[in-house]
Amino acid sequence: MPRPLRIEYENAYYHVMNRGRARQKLFHGPAYYEAFLEILDQAHQRFGVEVLCYCLMDNHYHLLVKTPEANLGRIMRHINGVYTQRYNRMKKVDGALFRGRYKAICVEEDSYQLELSRYIHRNPLEAKKINSLDDFAWSSYACYVDKNQRPPKWLYQGDIYAQLGARTKKWEKYRAFVNKNEDDELSQYYGKGNVTPYLGSDEFRAWAYSQRVTDDDSVSLAASTAFRPNAIEIVEQVATAFRVSSESILSTTRGGNNNVPRWVAMHLCQEVGGLRLKSIAENLGLKRTGSIPTTIKKLKELMKNDKALDRKVERISRRLG
Repeated sequence: MPRPLRIEYENAYYHVMNRGRARQKLFHGPAYYEAFLEILDQAHQRFGVEVLCYCLMDNHYHLLVKTPEANLGRIMRHINGVYTQRYNRMKKVDGALFRGRYKAICVEEDSYQLELSRYIHRNPLEAKKINSLDDFAWSSYACYVDKNQRPPKWLYQGDIYAQLGARTKKWEKYRAFVNKNEDDELSQYYGKGNVTPYLGSDEFRAWAYSQRVTDDDSVSLAASTAFRPNAIEIVEQVATAFRVSSESILSTTRGGNNNVPRWVAMHLCQEVGGLRLKSIAENLGLKRTGSIPTTIKKLKELMKNDKALDRKVERISRRLG
């Protein structure tokens, strides 16, 4: 069965949804919701994604996002992948969490963002989970209707308020807008079930179709591997970024300062190059593979606490990609 088209371009808007496998719960309490929101923060810092609104239901989620860097696929791999890891650790389980690839609807600019925010924010009310939207804690609704609610840095409200046309009392006006009945066009669109991957005018749909790219999941492993960078290319890119020699990265000399560029090269050989541990060891002059996972884990912990390093690694990864 063919997968939906993937459409990516700079400053694109998407309504993104995903559901738990076999409709299982994704969120079992505040710690789970908070973990997902932390991952949205990470995605904003690492990939530049702008979240316009969100709603986290117990077994599915809705996001309205903008991608300044045309990288929705990488953003969603990070969000779904990292949350699955967090979920499995918290529940002490293993295996897939989501029912499959996320669904993303590309939305015309300055078109449906306001109506979509209402559709997303009303989700728990329409599902009869609550009697009032003020009773639901795990959406961005409160940030839009309560001037005393401080929004997170990764929540971008400007487009929604701009389409509302509210310069004063925007919180009250947005509340009134959401409390109205939903837009008939959107209700019909989502009522179809298997909706098209575009939301906008016919001209926009034709243009968006021209921006389609090959779905990652439809590319064979052999073809994908053929276009991946090799270890030498990765080492050279890391050396350039850190302003060190390739030889210093390839060196196995012990002692002295931690060789962070070497750690980064190991990580990217696995992450971007798709190399197995044995191949990484051979290229970096190691006799055994046992230290590689530990080193990569150490680097990831360092990246969590050093945002400049995290951004640098992401830039190298993009160049290699």
